[in-house]
Amino acid sequence: CIRDSPYVITYHSDVVRQQRLLAFYRPLLFRVLRGSGKILATSAPYIDSSPYLAPFKQKCTVVPLSVDHRRYGSARALFEPDSRPTLLFVGRHRYYKGLDDLLRALVSIDVRLLVGGDGPMRQSWQQLARDLGIGDRVRFLGDVSDEDLPGLYASADLFVLPANSRAEAFGKVLLEAMASELPCITTELGTGTSYVVQHGHTGLVVPPHQPDALSAAVLTLLRDEPLRRKMGANGRQRVLNEFTVDRMLQSIEDVYHEIL
Repeated sequence: CIRDSPYVITYHSDVVRQQRLLAFYRPLLFRVLRGSGKILATSAPYIDSSPYLAPFKQKCTVVPLSVDHRRYGSARALFEPDSRPTLLFVGRHRYYKGLDDLLRALVSIDVRLLVGGDGPMRQSWQQLARDLGIGDRVRFLGDVSDEDLPGLYASADLFVLPANSRAEAFGKVLLEAMASELPCITTELGTGTSYVVQHGHTGLVVPPHQPDALSAAVLTLLRDEPLRRKMGANGRQRVLNEFTVDRMLQSIEDVYHEIL
């Protein structure tokens, strides 16, 4: 940046796993954060729990991610209904997504699971599903086109994001699911997941790395259709109130006007 010119940083995630890199990166990161005029973070919990953002909390402004709500909520289902309830997971197949915990949670629950996305853990997770004896109930779809995403969400009864690490900084798929009027189950990581999904209002939040807790949450919602419908409607309304593209853009514009 030009010396003495104000600048704004959009901060998405801490460095979580690459600790060797962090040893070199940390001093530079603090220097850049210290010199910024404003820091845009995607949720208040992330600011409070980040060892890098917390010291600069006074500079931070929350500007959540957004979703085009007009694409979701009225799409035709991509898959035909099954005799069993349908759960949905969408995301890159990386360690921190926690899909292995969800697979273990489903051993004793007779549901169909649709898995959208791809990544380095796909083969391992497919093998785990077979080893657990649920391979016939779990369908790995690979990457799903942006055009087909609304229909994929419309095919499900519940959405689950069982992330297990701070590397899951927000969980934009939760916004897509909520815009589709799906009740959501996610985990408490001190990040944006439990900021997006309000426990008891738009879904349920459970501890990470606990398949039994995931299983109990799934059963709670599957056994109570009125609650599912209410949470789904609440989620859609929350997206309309807090997470639209127009709202995000206006918030960013306001920050830049403030800095200038």
